[in-house]
Amino acid sequence: MTQAETRTLTANVPMPLAEKVDQLAERLERSPAWIVKQALSAWIDQEEERERLTREALADVDAGHVIDHQAVRAWADSLTTDQPLPAPR
Repeated sequence: MTQAETRTLTANVPMPLAEKVDQLAERLERSPAWIVKQALSAWIDQEEERERLTREALADVDAGHVIDHQAVRAWADSLTTDQPLPAPR
């Protein structure tokens, strides 16, 4: 397997966070750099998914696939009653 090209990034983090990274690295028997790389990869994946979902939601709005606010409000208000309404569609 060929090794991917890498680049060093530098960030100042609060001491308590750095200490948590060190503790986690020790517990997992990994380097602090490995912990940071895993965390950064997970965060980037999460942000990319958030962006995808936002674009999908905006496309739904543009296509007119929306639910009236009053219908949602009536449904939410009914949830605390003996006969809740079905979720609006």
